Amino acid sequence: MKRIAYIIILLLTLIGNSVSAQQRKVQNRPYTDLRPFHLGILVGTHLQDLEFMNAGPQIITSEDGSTIESIVTVDQDRWDPGFQVGVLGELRLHENFQFRIAPAMYFGTRHMTFRNHTPDLATNPTIEEYQEMKTAYISCALDLIFAAPRFNNHRPYMMAGINPVINLSAKDNDYIKLKRFDTFLELGLGCDFYLPFFKARPELKFMYGLSNCLDTGHADQVRDRYMKRFAKSVNEAHSKMIVLTLYFE
Repeated sequence: MKRIAYIIILLLTLIGNSVSAQQRKVQNRPYTDLRPFHLGILVGTHLQDLEFMNAGPQIITSEDGSTIESIVTVDQDRWDPGFQVGVLGELRLHENFQFRIAPAMYFGTRHMTFRNHTPDLATNPTIEEYQEMKTAYISCALDLIFAAPRFNNHRPYMMAGINPVINLSAKDNDYIKLKRFDTFLELGLGCDFYLPFFKARPELKFMYGLSNCLDTGHADQVRDRYMKRFAKSVNEAHSKMIVLTLYFE
């Protein structure tokens, strides 16, 4: 998190130095930031990941009553892409501060790999299982924006906030199931570009889930003995996203 903060500060410093070297130009929409409240729309793309805490060795009871030790690990082995759409409302708090509420929907798919490091037959190689998890979130981001003074037709800013979400895509027949509710911490930066008829705002942010999003009770509902070892392979999970959004106001 400290590394991200350093990168953001460095980028803002470079932007500030480039701004000071520019000449004044005619401003588009000079009074747009003086509005106490305004609306807009957003579209964008994102990469999503799950950070797992594996359970380690577990004791599995066979159908004949015997027990064996099983070690299964799981990982989302890539950052999976998705997209988001939504609307926004922004309240002017101060010359440099704005409060933004942005309801949106996030769509994507997560690909997870399960590796059984203790197969039943010693002669067999490590067994792998896969799960494709469709994701659909309803979110409502609550962000505080700190913007630099406007220069010509652009204005860089930093933002931070929280984003509670509702998961609409949980399935009972998956190895792993996520909880219905989660909350993300958001941190990012962007820049306002003032065009003749509207304002465009590209923004890059990082989102990290604050709570354990894993439905830990799901594994106890799995009846298939072979499937249960995969369902119980994780104790905790946190969602992560890298989000690129384009706002139109």
